[in-house]
Amino acid sequence: MRSNSLSFEVLRRCTCAIGAHARRGRVTTPHGTFETPAFMPVATAAAMKGLTPTQVRATGSECILNNAFHLLLRPGAERIKNHGGVENGGVHNFMRWNGPILTDSGGFQAFSMAQINRMDEDGVTFKSFIDGAMVHLGPESSMSVQQALGADIAMAFDDCPPAGDAIPETQRRERTLQAKDRTIRWLKRCVTAHHREDQALFGIVQGGTELDLRTASVEETCAFDLCGYAIGGVAVGEGTDAIERVVRHTAPLLPANRPRYLMGVGYPRDIVMAVESGVDMFDCVLPTRNGRNGMAFTRDGALRLRNAIHSDDPNPIEPDCDCEACAGGFSRAYLRHLFMAGEMLGPTLVSLHNIRLFQRLLLDIRRAIEDDAWLQLRDRWPCANQVQGETQELKGVSDE
Repeated sequence: MRSNSLSFEVLRRCTCAIGAHARRGRVTTPHGTFETPAFMPVATAAAMKGLTPTQVRATGSECILNNAFHLLLRPGAERIKNHGGVENGGVHNFMRWNGPILTDSGGFQAFSMAQINRMDEDGVTFKSFIDGAMVHLGPESSMSVQQALGADIAMAFDDCPPAGDAIPETQRRERTLQAKDRTIRWLKRCVTAHHREDQALFGIVQGGTELDLRTASVEETCAFDLCGYAIGGVAVGEGTDAIERVVRHTAPLLPANRPRYLMGVGYPRDIVMAVESGVDMFDCVLPTRNGRNGMAFTRDGALRLRNAIHSDDPNPIEPDCDCEACAGGFSRAYLRHLFMAGEMLGPTLVSLHNIRLFQRLLLDIRRAIEDDAWLQLRDRWPCANQVQGETQELKGVSDE
């Protein structure tokens, strides 16, 4: 049964041929509204590393993401639930964020990060990276954790298979089909276990890069009357072309009167492409993860501030940016110095800039839809026309 705690309205649709599926909307939750298309910065363990909630809010961020996997392990969902008392408990109070929060179910992290002891129809049993204890996470326990956390939007527990060369080609379709079917069975159990009326539940579409499996997954997932629907299992190892093919195929198939969420994506190019396909919500660790490692995003592409070319550069990261780093007059030379000296102010300032850059992009996207000026958007944002994932991602850098 769909909760009444979340509402979604489409305010404007793009009529330009290239952006025909793009739409401008608004999501309303118990902790406020956020405009769509929306980018949600990732506060994995109820914190945006090195940034205060006030600083994050100042970037224009309206909704953020927490992760149930990490909060289950530390400090524990019940501790967060009880923080501040029965009436005031939950992750909003715990981390002092008064806006909407979405929680990822923890499934992807359990599969990709943990030392898995057993995976079966009941979920995943794994060894905690905190204390080595064995922990079980499945549909019912994921719902229990997310309801205890009290986020505005909870994600169903899904089976997200690895992509790329992680699975031999001869086994890839079989494993993808298994994940799709299991995700649907788990969704049914999540719906049964989810009973918090002030929390919306989103289902997740799987199917890998197999378009027929994506179509089937959409039909099976949308048979459940949920508050929203997500495209999962992309940006987990596929190339840029495969991501685009899957998103452009899948997004328009999802219900037009529900928010559509593309999980874990991504670079500006991917976001613009996905909005053209009809996606409303995005999250990604790139702005903060890469920012902490000296990569700054700009309209024209990414800058590696550790490079010696910036040693004497008096310019800010981007002259027309109104973030604290740029508007505050901090030069590229100074920022490089901070990273080379190991000063924590460097990661803080570049993370703030990167989040603000993503929010400025989303603000411009919404304006382009309202003004029916989609082609001009791509002219204003050269980075939206670049394939960045394969060449500029900082390999091996975790968000933890």
